[in-house]
Amino acid sequence: MSSTLLSRADVVLREGTPRVPGNPPVSAVSWRSRLAILVAFGVVYGAVMGSYGEPLAGRPLQMLYSALKVPLLLTATFAIGLPTFFVLNTLFGLRDDFPRVVAALSSTQAGLTVILASLAPVTAFVYASGIGYHPAILLNGLMFATASFGAQVILRRAYRELIARNPLHGLMLRAWLVLYVFVGVQMGWILRPFIGDPRQPTQFFREEGLSNAYMVVIEMIWGVLLRAS
Repeated sequence: MSSTLLSRADVVLREGTPRVPGNPPVSAVSWRSRLAILVAFGVVYGAVMGSYGEPLAGRPLQMLYSALKVPLLLTATFAIGLPTFFVLNTLFGLRDDFPRVVAALSSTQAGLTVILASLAPVTAFVYASGIGYHPAILLNGLMFATASFGAQVILRRAYRELIARNPLHGLMLRAWLVLYVFVGVQMGWILRPFIGDPRQPTQFFREEGLSNAYMVVIEMIWGVLLRAS
């Protein structure tokens, strides 16, 4: 990973903070650099995420699949949600600010993967310490939740000036979070498995094919209620 990319990642993490003299502003980080950060750091965490299993055996194919899936999950979720968010911003009279909105959102995406990559050693350590498959899923969920919380700090700092200019941006910010989570949950379900049960054959997608994550959750809850009645 080049020093230039690392310096750009540092600028993204400092989004909205007082700028250190000599450091470039976040506006100097192009969308290509943000995308490169997302892919590079997403690949790092994805590879570690997919390394679950026998420590000495290794799972190169699953590691490769997971390394590809983490950037794919984030970019696909962003791309699917962006047109809807553009229309919402247009309806609320915020279209002129949309280029700055996209810059803030893309910086947040890049920052999220940087935080994820920083958590990769923790995930690897817990894997090496011995952990069951389902606890490993929960562990990675915790890592994504932690990275998402950190990314919200970046996003809110980036939105500070926009909200000061027009308070409606605060409403749009909340709308984006709801939209992003809604799309992201379904996209994550489609792209599963991210870890892969070592007892099962390694595969890019589940054999069940496409299904709806929310319907699966509803059916699970309904089944529990029926058994309890």
